[in-house]
Amino acid sequence: MILDQFNLKGRVAIVTGCNTGLGQGMAVALAQAGADVVGVNVTDPDETRDAVLATGRRFLDLRANLSDVSCLADLVAQAKAFGGRIDILVNNAGIIRRDDAIKFSEKDWDDVVDLNLKTVFFFSQAVAREYIAQGSGGKIINIASMLSYQGGIRVPSYTASKSGVMGITRLMANEWAQHRINVNAIAPGYMATNNTAQLRADESRNSAILDRIPAGRWGLPEDLAGPVVFLASPASDYVNGYTVAVDGGWLAR
Repeated sequence: MILDQFNLKGRVAIVTGCNTGLGQGMAVALAQAGADVVGVNVTDPDETRDAVLATGRRFLDLRANLSDVSCLADLVAQAKAFGGRIDILVNNAGIIRRDDAIKFSEKDWDDVVDLNLKTVFFFSQAVAREYIAQGSGGKIINIASMLSYQGGIRVPSYTASKSGVMGITRLMANEWAQHRINVNAIAPGYMATNNTAQLRADESRNSAILDRIPAGRWGLPEDLAGPVVFLASPASDYVNGYTVAVDGGWLAR
């Protein structure tokens, strides 16, 4: 039956940045589909942990500053010790800095690119090595953005990082498909999260954004539930190197 292809029972998923927002929504969705969840955060993911445990699945709370890639090997080892294996990685953790490009600082560039792009690659690499050692393939899901497709304004390092995420998603898919590793990305549209609080508080920007979204609303964390479960499941075994836009029709305008 086709619905069986979406069942994640017995799978172990690592989700970074899942204490709130989109990461929380995806972690809970994976648990609802049957996966045990390893959350990697800098703060207490108490709401996420409770929501995952309420589904009957297990949750491992790991804390790390993901801007420092030296922590990644230990995170992978702890996740494997918890679940006996790793099947899914969702690279969701990210930050954004806003300023005019003419004034943008080197620190704001490095901070964003290091976490949003460098860590995504090296965490994927560490988990892919584990998948190859396990011999059973696996799924990697990166979180891209509308700014993987567009330039945006006042977010130069974020635009660079998210454009890079789309590119390395394709690169990793090309190289690792032979190992039955699927690498795809989700590009959320304008979502009601902490990252967009400034935009939503700006009446003119908020109105301009909503006017362009055919769905007529900001996206919500639950809008990513179906796409992330699909990309994490056997239902997507022949989908590789693709970025799925979940944007309410933004890119169609």
